[in-house]
Amino acid sequence: MKAAEKALVIHAAGDLRIEDQPCPAPGPGEVRVRLATGGICGSDLHYYNHGGFGTVRLKEPMILGHEVAGHVEALGDGVDTFAIGQLVAISPSRPCGACRYCREGMPNHCLDMRFYGSAMPFPHIQGAFRQRLVADAAQCIPADGLTPGEAAMAEPLAVCLHAVRQAGDLLGKRVLVTGCGPIGVLVILAARRAGAAEIVATDLSDFTLDAAHAAGADAALNIATSPDALNGFDTDKGYFDTMFECSGAGPALVTGIPALRPSGTLIQVGMGGDKTVPMQMITARELTLKGTFRFHSEFAIAVELMQKHLIDVTSLITQTLPLASARDAFEKANDRSSAMKVQLDFH
Repeated sequence: MKAAEKALVIHAAGDLRIEDQPCPAPGPGEVRVRLATGGICGSDLHYYNHGGFGTVRLKEPMILGHEVAGHVEALGDGVDTFAIGQLVAISPSRPCGACRYCREGMPNHCLDMRFYGSAMPFPHIQGAFRQRLVADAAQCIPADGLTPGEAAMAEPLAVCLHAVRQAGDLLGKRVLVTGCGPIGVLVILAARRAGAAEIVATDLSDFTLDAAHAAGADAALNIATSPDALNGFDTDKGYFDTMFECSGAGPALVTGIPALRPSGTLIQVGMGGDKTVPMQMITARELTLKGTFRFHSEFAIAVELMQKHLIDVTSLITQTLPLASARDAFEKANDRSSAMKVQLDFH
């Protein structure tokens, strides 16, 4: 057993602590990684602000974090595919590989999923915000050529690649994206890479809309200052072929659906709890409503797209703070007027 390392532990809403945690040696098929960077996700903020989200509540202290990258420090028996010191992006998704859904090719719906920093099961699945992390070698994707900050963006980008995959063919399509936090902006980048011809984004913040425009949105509309900004897109039974609802907010969903043309597709990306939907309009326009949940194979694809400079995430990383300033980092991440993606430096 190696000496204790620092980890970021949430005990209750607002009760965030840096604590010592043991760090074991890697076992067979495992890798020990010296963490470099970790990104604060919306789910981390839900635990910090509210102690959970929806019916998911903290029942015991839990290490936060699942958007991480670091350098290989030690290899377990049977692992020979990494070099000591090599930068890797670490997928937080660890399906069992044996349940019904894993066997059917849907590992993101694994019945025994071990996803870093999740209070869904009890005991909770401890997260990855720690100075050293032992992970399965299969979780680690070589991130040569990337910065640690870019490599840590593989997880949210994978979420968005999976969402775009759920939408089907986007070549030449008109796309509406509601909610322009990190996920919304990454969806814009992924949709454009998939061939979307026109992308319109909506949000309540000029700061996030500026990020959406910089990412390639053809128009970025502030629904707070111009509540009728989507008016006109609903004429002749709608304009957009596909809508990605990334805010998780009911009003965004209700406002966007009338702008979808018949046989359009709505992908619900944001996790904001249950909401009321205009089912009659969905029925009459023969719309397809689909959810999207996590990812699996898209994680490695996300790393490759960044390595090939096909998707650039650097502008989304707005602040990087040391682990010792974790509380300040979470408060900055709460401020959507000045922060997109806030990351922690674990060096």
